[in-house]
Amino acid sequence: MAALLFLRALRRHNLTEVNKLTHIGSQFPNAWLNHRLSSTEAAAAAAVQFGNAGGLTGFWQTLSNSQPVGVMQDTLITIHDYTGLPWWGSIVLSTFLFRSVVTLPLTVYQHKITARIEKIALEMPAIVEELKKEAAMAKQKFKWSDKQTQIVYRRSIKKQWQKLIVRDNCHPMKTLIVLWGQVPLWIFQSVALRNLVYMLPDPMTIQAQIVATELTIGGFGWIPNLTVVDSSYILPVTLGIINLAIIEVQSMTRTRPPTRLQNIANNVFRGLSVVMVPVACTVPSALCVYWVASSSFGLAQNLLLLSPDVRRTVGIPKTQTELDQPYDQLWLKIQQRIGLVAHSATDKPESK
Repeated sequence: MAALLFLRALRRHNLTEVNKLTHIGSQFPNAWLNHRLSSTEAAAAAAVQFGNAGGLTGFWQTLSNSQPVGVMQDTLITIHDYTGLPWWGSIVLSTFLFRSVVTLPLTVYQHKITARIEKIALEMPAIVEELKKEAAMAKQKFKWSDKQTQIVYRRSIKKQWQKLIVRDNCHPMKTLIVLWGQVPLWIFQSVALRNLVYMLPDPMTIQAQIVATELTIGGFGWIPNLTVVDSSYILPVTLGIINLAIIEVQSMTRTRPPTRLQNIANNVFRGLSVVMVPVACTVPSALCVYWVASSSFGLAQNLLLLSPDVRRTVGIPKTQTELDQPYDQLWLKIQQRIGLVAHSATDKPESK
């Protein structure tokens, strides 16, 4: 019964929106109305071509028609209808909402796990010294060779490390938990917005046509039409700058020298940030708005979680590598990067 009432309400909502669009169209010049109709027809034609294109077959077609993407589409439409915001505002609001509910708690949890790992690492030196003594005694008692002693010694260290991890419930794999939430969310919302632009999966439904028409007038400033690319390249370049800023902030606030693997990862992510710029130049502006909003949230989130007060508020344990004055340290690093302040060998990150 609830589902029936929902469907009836949805049909009434669609008819109401159609009447509104018809009433609006009657109040404006025919040229404007013809432009809106031609935009919708062009979007419908593009949707058919997009749906029939070989690039959408197989995996991508399955993803586009998947239930999570469908739920995301319905959620985006619901947020737009209930808030009354233009589509660009609805995209930004939904992005901040989803990331606040999904990725922000996961990021806080990731920081907690990292802090626990750092704390148990401080217990290892004493354990290692004790194991060295035990290994030396066992070598003399059982007449082990150096190789046998080393094997037993390393196994003992690994076993003790595993015990500490189990005790504090901080397996290193849990530090990847943000990716498990953020990547699917990013993919589903990106595909859902693309579906809305191209009226997928069914371009013949009234709701799909209404949303596509609203998107053509739901932009702002230099991109009034969210179904076309940003020909000014402002949003794509902004996206690249923000993504690079996220990487550099993480790099400049690190208190320990980066490992070889961390350097490789940073360079890979820098490359991906640059690659995303030309990609963003080829997609509808609705997607660019989402990507810029998502990256902006990520940058603000990273800056916020640098604060010791914020970290204590959300329950992240205090560690030795935590910066006392993170924003001063970050500003100093930025000045050094751009040459306003000379690098000094005595410059060390202030930490507790």
